[in-house]
Amino acid sequence: MTALDYINIIVAVLTVGLGLLGWLAPRWTMEKLDMRAGPTNMAYTEVSAVSGCLFVGIGIGVLILNEPMAWVALGLAYAGAAVGRVTSILRDNAASRQSWTFFGTEAALAAWLILANLPSA
Repeated sequence: MTALDYINIIVAVLTVGLGLLGWLAPRWTMEKLDMRAGPTNMAYTEVSAVSGCLFVGIGIGVLILNEPMAWVALGLAYAGAAVGRVTSILRDNAASRQSWTFFGTEAALAAWLILANLPSA
């Protein structure tokens, strides 16, 4: 295995781990993300699905497929999260150390996964 393989695997395992927290501990996740449930508690299902099992699924998927374009797809997912986050930071006046840290992490993971795994032309 190469360094590229090890880094990709670490990113996928991190993705699955964070997803497990969102899925199995939505209240804890929401507390850390400064989120609150409304009258229907729909927020818990949203965190379980989007911050949870979505990441578990894509993380396990890339580990099983272990193909360059699968790793690029994971990178595109992180790129989408980074774009959504920075848009909200700017649009919603949501700048904080935490939001910029999350953005930086998402952007760095996206850049790595996309650039390191794109097939050579």
